[in-house]
Amino acid sequence: MFERFQLPDVAAVARRTMVSALVVGVLGLVVLLLFSQTWAALGLCIGIALGIGNFRLIVRSVVKVGRRAEGNKRRPLAMNTLGRLMTMTVVALVLAWVKPALGLGIIGGLAVFQFLLLANVTRSMLKAGAAGGGAGAPGGGTGGGLALLFGSALGDPLGSGDDASAGVIDVAELGDAGDGATGGGAA
Repeated sequence: MFERFQLPDVAAVARRTMVSALVVGVLGLVVLLLFSQTWAALGLCIGIALGIGNFRLIVRSVVKVGRRAEGNKRRPLAMNTLGRLMTMTVVALVLAWVKPALGLGIIGGLAVFQFLLLANVTRSMLKAGAAGGGAGAPGGGTGGGLALLFGSALGDPLGSGDDASAGVIDVAELGDAGDGATGGGAA
């Protein structure tokens, strides 16, 4: 799935995510302060900062683990990431119990950052799929980035790989059906 996701794409995703998180954080801060929700505003900023920090640590861990010669590179990366996420979750839940507005703001900030990260990764995956080849090329044409995300061409929803063009409509076969003669014309 990630064979077309190159290192410059990762840098672009990181940059877009950081900038969009900062913009959303400032907007959220202003809106929450206008509604006199100081603790929630502080929590939102802390949550976004925790999300940014966690993302930077994940990138650093990926680089460090990628340089190792060991066979199992996923386990240390997964354990470090899960440990950080569990720690942040416990801290946010304890703060939500002690000061609900602050804790919920932190949880909201973390959620906003993760949503922005997911949206930017999805955007890059779709863009990579749209840039690759024609309808017959993997990840290109009608399947686009969705084929990269789901591992198959849209014409082959089960991903069996038997006929990559099955279900793809050939415009030449339609003939003059779009001229209104069959009732399917444009209004």
